[in-house]
Amino acid sequence: MPRLLESEIPYPEDGDVSRLFEVVADRPWSIWLDSGSGHHSGAAHSARYDIIVAEPAITLVTREGVTAVTDEQGEVTASREEPLALLRQTLGRRNDVDLCGVPFAGGAVGYFGYDLARLWERLPEQAEDDLQLPQMAVGIYDWALVCDHQQQRCRLVSTRHHDPQASPWRTLVERFSAASRDDARRPEAPMRATGPVVCNMDREQYAAAFARIQHYLEEGDCYQVNLAQRFSLPVEGSAWSGYKQLRCHGAGPFSAYLNLPGVQILSTSPERFLRLERGQVETRPIKGTRRRLADALLDRQQQQALLGSEKDRAENLMIVDLLRNDLGKSCRTGTVKVPQLFTLESYATVHHLVSSVTCRLAEGEDALSLLQNCFPGGSITGAPKLRAMEIIEELEPHRRGVYCGSIGYIGFHGDMDSNIAIRTAVHHKQRLYYAAGGGIVRDSVCTEEYQESFDKAAAFLGSFPWQE
Repeated sequence: MPRLLESEIPYPEDGDVSRLFEVVADRPWSIWLDSGSGHHSGAAHSARYDIIVAEPAITLVTREGVTAVTDEQGEVTASREEPLALLRQTLGRRNDVDLCGVPFAGGAVGYFGYDLARLWERLPEQAEDDLQLPQMAVGIYDWALVCDHQQQRCRLVSTRHHDPQASPWRTLVERFSAASRDDARRPEAPMRATGPVVCNMDREQYAAAFARIQHYLEEGDCYQVNLAQRFSLPVEGSAWSGYKQLRCHGAGPFSAYLNLPGVQILSTSPERFLRLERGQVETRPIKGTRRRLADALLDRQQQQALLGSEKDRAENLMIVDLLRNDLGKSCRTGTVKVPQLFTLESYATVHHLVSSVTCRLAEGEDALSLLQNCFPGGSITGAPKLRAMEIIEELEPHRRGVYCGSIGYIGFHGDMDSNIAIRTAVHHKQRLYYAAGGGIVRDSVCTEEYQESFDKAAAFLGSFPWQE
């Protein structure tokens, strides 16, 4: 019977886990699931654990429905099996080891791109796939460093067959322990923009797409469509330094940094997609946004305006109903509940309305069937979901890729936590890409929706200013 192997790592005095991640930041497939602790307000319920992993035993990378599986010996096999079914097989039988208070001690960590849904739904192919990123990129990790900000503890943990006296484990313990005490951070040049920001829609193109959505809404084709535009700029410097810059401008409780082959993902997401813990499921959709203002009184007025907005509450409620239906595919009849509706959460640049939907997982279902039944998250598609996705494909010039997909973990023990990959930059071939959008309904105003996308992109635009 496997057991939990753990070694205590000193908790950084300043609580800054980035110094610990730097131990492995340049290693293959290093990932930091970052709670953004100390960098945001209004969502303390989720800002407890940071998870650091690197050098997975196995990787699964899916492109156009074909998954390349790289094993521990570096041998690669290609499979046309459905990617989540293949991931389920790779994770193996559920592990019931007592994790002694940590949420994760090994398993799958990575991203599920928005376009993974093409393998399950018939969608048109109109948007340009210019980045050609994998639809899924997931590693299977046999150890994790878990930092608990509530208890101020860091533990290196595994349920696999590590010898605590063997060199690889001892080396990890020594390097993480040294990093937690080391005040001398390695010098690193900041990421710098080398050219101006460009957007894949100008004001007129956005207005034309908005008008097309209004036509569909009036025809009764749909009730809400999430329309996004994508910003990009050329950069120099490391993606890791870029993530630290972006994080300082507004980290969310579901942030993440992924150092993957040929691409790095820099996410400061405020939104939980799905959490599964001992059979209990929660999703926390965001719908409703107001820009933060520097004047405290005006900022409070923004909060009150958002809380009192019938339009924003209606948008939020549409997505709550959509998610209730999605969860109903995987959960026990009668267990779907809405414990929170229209809760205010505030971040560095915006205020949001957030709701919570919960349920109990049904017999025979697991994290991966739950993920598939709810994917992609309704808060970033619209309602009804499939029709909204068809309209998104028609009107957005480029494939979404990682954006609006999900980043997270699925443990050997069967639990899962994941974000909606919004407020997320992709570093690819010396450019950064960052998309932002919002839900369009019948009474939306084009100029306000256009401005909202800039409000949501404010942290990104402020992190890498271009000056000629």
